[in-house]
Amino acid sequence: MAAASDDQLRLTGIAKRFGETHALGGVDLAVPRGSFVALVGASGSGKSTLLKTINRLIEPDAGTILFAGSDVRDGPAPALRRRIGYVFQSIGLFPHMTVGENIALGPKLAGNPIGQERVAELLELVELESDHARRMPSELSGGQRQRVGVARALAGDPQLLLMDEPFGALDPVTRDALGRRVRELHDRLGLTTVMVTHDMAEALLLAERVLVMSAGRIVADETPRALLAGAGGAEAQALVAVPRDQAEAIAELEG
Repeated sequence: MAAASDDQLRLTGIAKRFGETHALGGVDLAVPRGSFVALVGASGSGKSTLLKTINRLIEPDAGTILFAGSDVRDGPAPALRRRIGYVFQSIGLFPHMTVGENIALGPKLAGNPIGQERVAELLELVELESDHARRMPSELSGGQRQRVGVARALAGDPQLLLMDEPFGALDPVTRDALGRRVRELHDRLGLTTVMVTHDMAEALLLAERVLVMSAGRIVADETPRALLAGAGGAEAQALVAVPRDQAEAIAELEG
């Protein structure tokens, strides 16, 4: 595990209950700067809840979260969120705003407005033409809207990017292309990225570290190579078996 000074994130004893349900059971996690981490697990395992505690969309009942060495509770939650890029599964673009206005909203609210040139740069980062800035979200395809969501998340020049099932609603071809682009941007911009996904193949291909969650706890923390070699325990291997079995079935069809 990295030394504290190398951690972009450090979670200690994070617990959360919703009524009688223990959503998180005392999670400890250190995420070094520059790493790309995937959280995987079955529905209800706690992965999205854990992600949302980082930027205080959900307040934990116990534990501490340090972001860049400071407790996330030291200031107002909106100010924290402006320092962290967040990509929603549902995209969440404002339908009454143009694409450009959606992208520029975060910096505007933070008191650091960006101009059309910067919006064009952000669109280029996600492989969209600059004239998309004048369009309304309803005029875009699902894949284009999610690319705008990524551009919006990057508009404030965040060091940390959180993604909650960012590609789940996309067709397989668009999903693969956008996933690869996000990984390229992670490397190019020097981001620290934490991505929630239910797709183990996606986690193995994009992340350098895969955390498997079950019943509100991290039950495996391995590299993709280690998982493919059989590490991580039964729950992790049950998830790995899905893309492996699919690949074998395709190979049999080809044969």
